[in-house]
Amino acid sequence: YFCRHGERWELQLKGSGKTPYSRNGDGRAVLRSSVREFLCSEAMHYLGIPTSRAASLVVSDDDVWRDQFYNGNIKKERGAVVLRLAKSWFRIGSLEILAHSGELDLLRRLVDFIIQEHFPSIAMNDSNRYLEFFSTVVSETANLIALWMSVGFAHGVCNTDNFSLLSITIDYGPFGFMDSYDPNFVPNTSDDERRYKIGNQASVGLFNLSKLLQALKPLLDPRQKQLASQILEGYGEHYYSRFTELFKTKLGLLGQNENDNYLIAFLLKVSLLC
Repeated sequence: YFCRHGERWELQLKGSGKTPYSRNGDGRAVLRSSVREFLCSEAMHYLGIPTSRAASLVVSDDDVWRDQFYNGNIKKERGAVVLRLAKSWFRIGSLEILAHSGELDLLRRLVDFIIQEHFPSIAMNDSNRYLEFFSTVVSETANLIALWMSVGFAHGVCNTDNFSLLSITIDYGPFGFMDSYDPNFVPNTSDDERRYKIGNQASVGLFNLSKLLQALKPLLDPRQKQLASQILEGYGEHYYSRFTELFKTKLGLLGQNENDNYLIAFLLKVSLLC
């Protein structure tokens, strides 16, 4: 942990070596991807998009072997370590794995810890605290992905283990920015099925939130489960509203006009044809 101005940040090293969760990988990072994460996370911060940040980058003397384009051409590259910061590194996957393994007491304790540490507006003695927690994550995730879309950012690997419970951008891997508008843009060369193409990000966000709801269901009573399902159903409307708001701002559109949505869709279509 690192404290500054009354705020607490969690420090994490990327590329420092094996961890218990590295799936038998070497746990190293190459210099090129480390530089990209450092630059992009800082750029996203100054674009006003919630994100982890980079504190330092150190070049390693270790050689790292990588197949950069997943074509069987493995090359030796220079390694590096990034010191990155976030208010929390807990992800949807952090809860999903506990629910899946039946560790429900630990699941409850972890969710309570996350709420107490990072969701001060939710009272710990509120019987609906898990429902309020879920509602907040749903709305803030919709907001985050709308912000990604407003700057043409494609994360590249939008699985539940890369989606923050605090709805910040984490784990910069094969990300990319569109040079020109293309909803089929895929920055990840290993994503042959285009699951994480930029035009799918909002839908994948909904899928991940449905997995979060599944993980939380053991902590909810029947009434709360029904309300949580209704909250999840409202994700699309919340995302679309925020998306429209951001694009209206980009176009300098003021007030409300029934033709605004048509204009945004028309301009995106024109951009696709250019």
